[in-house]
Amino acid sequence: MLLAMILLVLHFRTLQSSAAQLAFKAERVELVEQMRLSVTLASEAEKSAVMAITDEDSQTYADQARSATATVERARQKLEQLLKTGGTKYGRDSLAQFSGAFAKLQRIDNDLLDLAVKNTNLKAYSLAFGPAAEVLKQMDAALVRVIAVSGNSPSADDIKVMRLADGARISALCLLALLPPHIAEESDQKMDEMEKTMAKEDQTVRENLDGLAALAHLGGNRDLLTAKLRYTRFTELRTQILKLSRENTNVRSLTISLSEKRKVMMVCLDALASLEQALEEEPIVGLPNRAPISPR
Repeated sequence: MLLAMILLVLHFRTLQSSAAQLAFKAERVELVEQMRLSVTLASEAEKSAVMAITDEDSQTYADQARSATATVERARQKLEQLLKTGGTKYGRDSLAQFSGAFAKLQRIDNDLLDLAVKNTNLKAYSLAFGPAAEVLKQMDAALVRVIAVSGNSPSADDIKVMRLADGARISALCLLALLPPHIAEESDQKMDEMEKTMAKEDQTVRENLDGLAALAHLGGNRDLLTAKLRYTRFTELRTQILKLSRENTNVRSLTISLSEKRKVMMVCLDALASLEQALEEEPIVGLPNRAPISPR
């Protein structure tokens, strides 16, 4: 009877120990699953920040990405402490691999999200297709009126006026057409080439407008003055657009997200998968040596 009682006590102690080990394993597996989910949520929010079309939306998604990343870090630190008190070398090595990749992921995200919320390319597009296009439309209409008035003047050199006015109109439209490719371009070298072409077109516009102003019968012409003022405004807008385009924050953040970020993300997820496998394979005293089903 004494032996039976001793065996019974030992059996219950083994059951209690097994239950404690199962709970300990479940807690750590749950942390890994939380980390995996939060890493995925952070990535989705980051991509939304990159693709958002307003500063407000970009900032909202960027904040969500940073919040999810902070959740991952808290779970990682807690798991690191738990693995110090129990776990296998395989598990600790897998966590170390994840920690290294996650630190790199955080650095990438910090730079990427800082770029994404600036939206300089979107702002440049907005200026190019909005105010810049509108002032050139007004300039073009004014030059059309200059041609029409000149044609009604018996002393005007119609061919010369038409040549100068159309030359200014064509070069101005070429300048406008070069802005979108410049905004979309990633290479600084190609931007430089486009800006050289723009400089030539700009010179042509100015020479033609000055040529028109030099004609005696167009001196003081209001439409010609309007055309020159509108082109001056376009030049100011073009300077703003090129500056925004050079910052290239949307293009750069998208490039980072689709290349560098994606590679590190896959390393993180693979390390988490290895870590979960290591935890599942930990033996439990008193139970068959097989991975228990973790609670979801």
